[in-house]
Amino acid sequence: MPAHLATAVAAIERWTAQQPELRDDFTVDSAAASAFWGRAEEILADLPDRPDRTPEEQAAAQRVHDVSRRLRRGFVHAHGERLHDELTDGGRRPARLDELAYAAAERVAHLSPTRAAIAAELTRIQPLKEGREADQGILFWGLLRSGRSGAHVLRSMLRPTGRALGLLEELRRSGAVDLGVVSVERRGGVGHVTVKNLSCLNAEDNTLAEDLETAVDLVLLDDGIRVGVVRGAPMTHPRYRDRRVFNAGINLTNLYHGQISLVDFLLRRELGYISKIVNGLVLDGDCPSDPQVAEKPWIAAVDTFAIGGGMQLALAFDHVIADKEAWFSLPAVQEGIIPGASNFRLSRILGPRLARQVILGGRKIHAAEPEARLLCDEITDSDSVGAAVDAAADHLQAPSVVANRRMLNLVDEPSDQFREYMARFAFEQSKRLYSDDVMEILERTWISRGRG
Repeated sequence: MPAHLATAVAAIERWTAQQPELRDDFTVDSAAASAFWGRAEEILADLPDRPDRTPEEQAAAQRVHDVSRRLRRGFVHAHGERLHDELTDGGRRPARLDELAYAAAERVAHLSPTRAAIAAELTRIQPLKEGREADQGILFWGLLRSGRSGAHVLRSMLRPTGRALGLLEELRRSGAVDLGVVSVERRGGVGHVTVKNLSCLNAEDNTLAEDLETAVDLVLLDDGIRVGVVRGAPMTHPRYRDRRVFNAGINLTNLYHGQISLVDFLLRRELGYISKIVNGLVLDGDCPSDPQVAEKPWIAAVDTFAIGGGMQLALAFDHVIADKEAWFSLPAVQEGIIPGASNFRLSRILGPRLARQVILGGRKIHAAEPEARLLCDEITDSDSVGAAVDAAADHLQAPSVVANRRMLNLVDEPSDQFREYMARFAFEQSKRLYSDDVMEILERTWISRGRG
């Protein structure tokens, strides 16, 4: 063993033996844990940078992270509610996920990565990151697992974004807003959200998450809109030129290059625009027992395919229309990750056995199959999808629809069950993002596309 590595291993063993015992006192535990984690950062700094480590050096670094994360999990298990109260003025101030993540890093040193640390991680390909987002996963597991703090996090994420509020007057005045890779247009009483991430067949990434949440907010905020519709734009890709595509799932190229964020994408999409489609917008957070909510029915128009995140998204809609050549799949197991909240929703929609075939076995469901009737309300010719959307939108504008969908969702997606699922999802997905098998899959995918 090289001398520098032997020195590091010895330092790690001495440091591990000094792990503090949590004493159920937030102030005392914060100081002790922060000092312990600070020493961990010094040990990591004495090792070569992540891209330059040997396997033995990386194993030593991983040992430091593993010990640190066990203490982090114990800390947020014991003090998650107190930490949340300090970050939100006792729950009186709403805070989005990114605000909580970086405020926590300031309040308790080294509990979670700073904004600068995450920015540095984003400059590296996924296999060469330090894996700091795993610490954010632990933080949100701790915040979401508590009924009180977790409910406040969910409610905060249902509030409209500042970007949407700034663009609302433009939509009201002109009837249309172009956000970049998503556009919104009001036609009659229908808000048409068109996804046009053309460079990657509407694959999802941080940018699309930002634009799609803004679009969903705008539809829900505009009083002239009574029904929302999401549909993919015609593509420019040679294989699908001029054909509409709903969604190609997570952008694996961006994931390989380290540009898919746990907080700004994987958690934001579930607690942001997908939850807003299901639950509506919270407009008044001052009265948690009786908030003012802007809620509307939603239609998904699925052309060609809904892969991964596309199928996850479709599960949240009130009415799904698919062209008869379309297909649905959740290839997350093959990609090594967890398919968002699909594990929460799919058994209810398809039944437990078929849900396992889709999630664990990678089964595709084609619109022509009988099983597709469990996913879709209508299946039609591709050139009739638009007319089917118009007819469904007319029907869903009935005055009682909103109240009835609210009651259906109350039974279908109890908020406490969803919160508990998302707490575990934050923890498990953050580990999956940096697991050895995912790194191998990403490297293999990148090489197979001729880019190695």
